[in-house]
Amino acid sequence: MNISQILNKIYPLPSETITEITKYIKEVKFEKGHILLRADKIERHLYFIKKGVVRAFAAQEENDITFWFGEEGETVLSMKSYVENQKSYENIELLENCELYELNIDHLRELFNKDIHIANWGRKLAEKELLKLEKRIILRELQSAKERYDELLKSTPSLLQRVQLKFIASYLGITPVSLSRIRKEK
Repeated sequence: MNISQILNKIYPLPSETITEITKYIKEVKFEKGHILLRADKIERHLYFIKKGVVRAFAAQEENDITFWFGEEGETVLSMKSYVENQKSYENIELLENCELYELNIDHLRELFNKDIHIANWGRKLAEKELLKLEKRIILRELQSAKERYDELLKSTPSLLQRVQLKFIASYLGITPVSLSRIRKEK
C-alpha cells in the first residue's frame, strides 16, 4: 500500500495536500522484534504500515497484555503523545520485518496550521482511532472469548497466520490453553 492510499483511507486529501504532507514522510525499515514505540516516553513520530504486522502491548510483571494489532495500511501512534504531547503508555513491537512510513508529529502539527485539509485529516485520524478503541472495549466487555475469536477471524483472518498464538490469546483476554480449546471447536 502506498502512502497516498493510506492517507486517503483516513480522509480524502487533494493532490496538492498529499504532495505537501509527503515532503515530511520518509520510508523506514525495521526488523522483527524491534520496539517501535516505548511506554513512558513522549513519541515524536507516527507511522503508517506499508508492509508487516505490529502489536501494541503493556508490559506486566507476569505477562505482557496485547491489546491491538496493526497490519498493512494501519496507523501506528501513541494517542497520548499525538494529542497531548505526553508520555505513551503502550509499547509497539514489530512481529515481522516491517516497511513503514514515518512522519514527525511536530511537522504534522505545523501542517495543521497551514492547511485545513491536513487539519481535517488529523481530526479524522483521531476520530477513527477513538472508534477502534471503543470497539475493542465493547467487544472485550460484552462478548465471550469465543465471540471475540470469531470476530477476529471475520475481521482480520490473516492475523492467525502471521501472529504467535500467545499474542492472540492475550489480545482475546484468555490463556493459550483456552484459545486452543476454542480453535478445536471450529
